[in-house]
Amino acid sequence: MILLATLRNEENAYGVSIAREIEQTAGHRVLLAAVYTALDRLEDGGLVTSGIGDPTPQRGGRAKRFFKVTGRGIAQIRQTQRALESLWTGVPQLKGKQA
Repeated sequence: MILLATLRNEENAYGVSIAREIEQTAGHRVLLAAVYTALDRLEDGGLVTSGIGDPTPQRGGRAKRFFKVTGRGIAQIRQTQRALESLWTGVPQLKGKQA
């Protein structure tokens, strides 16, 4: 979900915007600390990169850390999508129903 939320936010993907995207689209409450922990792990795994933006007065002169999904991250998203679609296929209890 974090990788997808990062993609959806494109050039404005930082911790708060990523957490908001997940909360709005998935309806899950998200802890900001958990988002940053996951982003650090994704960066360690080469699935995202990060960079520091310009300091802003709204943040007391602090800069935001922006994230971008790498090619490897996009490949992982596609692999996960295929796996989930395979799991959904052929589940008789879900045929004809919205999950």
